[in-house]
Amino acid sequence: MATIRVDPALVEEATGLARQIVLDVKEHIDAHTTTSVERACCRLLDIDGVDDQGVPLPNVVVESVAQAGRLGRGITYWLANASLATGEEPAQLAQECAAGRLDLLRLPSHRPEEVLAAGRRMAARAVEALLALRNQREELAARLGSGPRPWLYVIVATGNIHEDVLQAQAAVAQGADIIAVIRSTGQSLLDYVPHGPTTEGFGGTYATRANFRIMRQALDECGEKHGRYIRLVNYCSGLCMPEIAALGALERLDVMLNDAMYGILFRDINMKRTLVDQFFSRMINGFAGTIINTGEDNYLTTDDAVRAHHTVLASQFINLEFARLSGIPDHQVGLGHAFQVDPATEDAFLYELAMASLVRAVFPDCPIKFMPPTKYKTGDIFRAGVLDTLFNLVSVATGQDIHLLGMATEAIHTPYLQDRYLAISQARLVMNAGRHLFRELEFAAGGAIEARARAVLEQAVQLLRELADLGLMAGLEQGLFAQVRRRRDGGKGLDGVVRREDGYFNPFVEYMLGERGV
Repeated sequence: MATIRVDPALVEEATGLARQIVLDVKEHIDAHTTTSVERACCRLLDIDGVDDQGVPLPNVVVESVAQAGRLGRGITYWLANASLATGEEPAQLAQECAAGRLDLLRLPSHRPEEVLAAGRRMAARAVEALLALRNQREELAARLGSGPRPWLYVIVATGNIHEDVLQAQAAVAQGADIIAVIRSTGQSLLDYVPHGPTTEGFGGTYATRANFRIMRQALDECGEKHGRYIRLVNYCSGLCMPEIAALGALERLDVMLNDAMYGILFRDINMKRTLVDQFFSRMINGFAGTIINTGEDNYLTTDDAVRAHHTVLASQFINLEFARLSGIPDHQVGLGHAFQVDPATEDAFLYELAMASLVRAVFPDCPIKFMPPTKYKTGDIFRAGVLDTLFNLVSVATGQDIHLLGMATEAIHTPYLQDRYLAISQARLVMNAGRHLFRELEFAAGGAIEARARAVLEQAVQLLRELADLGLMAGLEQGLFAQVRRRRDGGKGLDGVVRREDGYFNPFVEYMLGERGV
C-alpha cells in the first residue's frame, strides 16, 4: 500500500502522551458511575418496557434508588438483593417497582457475598447471550462475505422506521455495504430511550430497541438475497450512550458512532458525565464485537481543515487510547476523518491525500472511517459531484476502510432514492477503476505531500504535550478542539453523575474486561 513515511519516534511519543492523558481521566471514571450506566445494566439484565405513564422501566428502577441516594452501590447490587428476597428476576422486579408494590431499598438485606454471587449469576446469563449474538454475526459474515473495501456506507433518515427499511433495501440492491439509520434530531439530549417502533422523527428516526430489531431483520434478509453481509449502524452518543450501546449489542448492530468527546463538544453534555458514560458504552461495544466510529470529522465543520488537521490526529490518538482502556481491540476502532479542505485552496487535493495517507499509516490496524465533503457544497449538484469524485479517488487510493458516501444534493435536501443510486454507482465506478492504485503509488521523499503529513504529525504531538500538562478537562475548557469551549461543571447531565460507594458492584465490568470468566 502507498503510505506516507512517518517518524516512528513521533508516533510512539504521541501514543504515550495520549495514554497519559487517558489514564489521568481514568481516576475520575473509576470513582463514578452515572444514571445512564446503571440503566444500561438494567437493559442487559432484560429490563424493558414502560410503566403506565410511558416512562421506561430502567428509568423507573434507577431513579427510585438514585433519589434515595443509594445508587453509588450499583443498581445490580440492589436488584440481586431483591431477587434473593423475592425469588423474582429483574424484569419482574422492575414491573413491581413501577406498580408501586416494591421498594428495592426496603427489602431484607442479604449477606454481601450472597448478593454478589447472585448478581454475577444474573450478569453471566446476559453476557452469554451477547456472546451468542457476536458468534451469530461472525458466522453470517463468514458465510455471506462482504463487499470490497472500502465498504460503502449509506445513510437513511426518513423519521419512519418502516420507510427507512424500504430505502435501506433499495440502497443495498444498488451496492451499499453499510446502512446507517440517522437518529432523530435532539435525541442525544433525551435522558431516556424511547420505547417501541416509531414513525415520526425530525431529521432522522428515533433509536429504539424495536427500531433496531426491525432494521436488523430487514438487512439480514437483504444479505441473504444479495449474497453479502450488510452492516447496520446507529448512534451511541448523548445522555444515553451506555443504554444505546446495550440495546445495540442486544439487537446485533455492527457499528456504533461512539466518540469520547463528541457529546461534550457538539451537544454540550457535561464532560464528567460523558467521560464515564463513554467508558462503559465502549466496553459493551468492544465485548459485543461492534466496530465504533469516532467523530473527529466534525471538528472540520467548525474549524478550517488546513489549520485544524492536527487536532483531528491528536483526538484520534486520544480516542484510540480511551477505546483500548475499555477493552476494544484496534480492529474495532473506526477512527474518523473527513475530506473538508476548501476546494478553492491551491493543492487542496494534495492536502487531502496527505491527511488520508497519514491517518492510514499512523493507525494501520484500525478500520478508518472517511467522511465526504459537506462544508463547501452548495446547491450546484455538478460541482458537488466533482468533489465527491475526488473524495472517492482519495479513499480508494489510500486504503480507507469505511467510506461514507457523499451526495450531490447534500446542501439541498435529505437524499432521495435516486440521489443514493447516483452516489453508489459513481463511487463504485471510481473505486473499480482505481481498485489497486494504492499498490502503485509512491509519494516523493521530502515532497509536498510528505512534508504536509510530517507537519501535521508534529503539530499533533505538540498539542498532546500541552494536553498532557493541562489535563483533558482543562483542555476542553480552553477550546483546544473544534474551537469549542466547555465548562467541566456545565452542560447537560451533571446531575446524573454519582460517586461510587465503597463496595460498588458492577459485574459487567468484571466479565467484559476479562477480570472474571463467564
